[in-house]
Amino acid sequence: MEPTPTLARLCEAIFPQRSSDRSPGGELIRSSFSFLVACIVLLFGCSETAREEEQDGIDLPDTVTFAAHIAPLLWENCMPCHRPGQAGPFSLITYQDARRKARTIRLVTGKRYMPPWPADTSYSRFLGERVLSERQIALIAKWVDQGTLSGDTLTLPVPPAFSGTSLLGEPDAVVWLPDTFHVPGDGRDHFMIAKAPFELERDTFLRAIEFVPGNRRLVHHMNGAMVNYTDGAKRDVFASQVSYVNAEIASGPAAFKTLALENDDGSWPALVPSAVNYLPGMAPVLPPAGIGGLFVKKKGAFLLNSLHYGPSSRDTMDRSRFNLWFASQPPSRPLQEISMGSNHTPIEPPLHLGPGEVRTFGTSYTLTQDISVLTLNPHMHLLGKKFVAFAIAPSGDTIPLVRINDWDFRWQYTYTFPKLLPLTKGTVVHVTGTFDNTAANPSQPFDPPRDVTGTDSRFMRTTDEMFQFFITYIDHRPGDEHISSPLITEPTPS
Repeated sequence: MEPTPTLARLCEAIFPQRSSDRSPGGELIRSSFSFLVACIVLLFGCSETAREEEQDGIDLPDTVTFAAHIAPLLWENCMPCHRPGQAGPFSLITYQDARRKARTIRLVTGKRYMPPWPADTSYSRFLGERVLSERQIALIAKWVDQGTLSGDTLTLPVPPAFSGTSLLGEPDAVVWLPDTFHVPGDGRDHFMIAKAPFELERDTFLRAIEFVPGNRRLVHHMNGAMVNYTDGAKRDVFASQVSYVNAEIASGPAAFKTLALENDDGSWPALVPSAVNYLPGMAPVLPPAGIGGLFVKKKGAFLLNSLHYGPSSRDTMDRSRFNLWFASQPPSRPLQEISMGSNHTPIEPPLHLGPGEVRTFGTSYTLTQDISVLTLNPHMHLLGKKFVAFAIAPSGDTIPLVRINDWDFRWQYTYTFPKLLPLTKGTVVHVTGTFDNTAANPSQPFDPPRDVTGTDSRFMRTTDEMFQFFITYIDHRPGDEHISSPLITEPTPS
């Protein structure tokens, strides 16, 4: 979640933006996770009268200890990111880890900055939710208030052990980015477009694809497509001398040509959009047996059309990879996708924001057949503030899909329903998005705010705006509402 405007102004007053933080185009590089944490910790330390968490009416034990109450809570909700080699800036495994960061934990959980889960769980529910209950938040607050008692640590179970390979087990194949990317220590976010070419033994089907960042501290998110080359269309998929293109400088066909993605005759190959995505802390999700999977040609490439590196204070590097699991048989029920909003369905009114404006836009789509929904993926850029999607059935019933009350560009999830959600032919899916192009928006990329529009290009700068909604589904069959999606949540032995 973004800090409130008051907190954002305090942060900027304490840590003023340096002139070197502005790009030649005048773009102001703003909030990163580490910057936000520094601000809220400083705010907490400066105030001896910080707000007490509301605990009235919550049944709490007389004494709260790490061993009995806090460790299980942290291990389930925080440890997937807050452990060595992962995206969290510090570990939360041992009592010493938690004690050192106790006041920070109390503050960020009390403010619901952490753990990050953008979707409103009072509106709809999904697999893999990491949302603390009011009682869990109160437990943390009381533990800190009582002096961070350890309890009997001899009674603690062994912390969860995570596989060094994958939660899905040993992959059938691994595709590496060809080169190492050197991340400059300039304190800025870096957005790249990259490709990872591959040549398999034969055409096949993929059951699952997993993106594994080489530097989990810096890789913030990745959205990837898959390129399939038809037989004879591309002699050498490894021919390019360039693996990374700065998305702030080049995008679309210009970037693709630099990466040598086109066929040998200059035409463009087939592209499978949204083939694989990554966000810190997300557990891999396999579709139910027989559902989904991708056809992949022998020659192809993963196109990382949005590879986001967070800011670093020192020069470092990353080389990421893709783990592949093959399917022995073609999927009996292939996944399909409905794409709404930018580049797909009309947005009303047209997506345009003048400086200082806060506006709400909408788009809709009418189903032409009965479907069963597996996942949802909302998408906006830096000026997004609120996102709501719901469906109106032919009967007039309203079906809530997803609601995000405080949009955060840094946390964009693909949401998976616990069981397939049937929607009937004639159902109308409605999506609304609110955007804030004022100077008070902590994610405002320009100082002062500029005129911002949504373009028809499939590839655009982060500082342009988008308003999109993706639905993955299968053709409906009776009984689909009883089909569950397997969720990989339990760590496998190392």
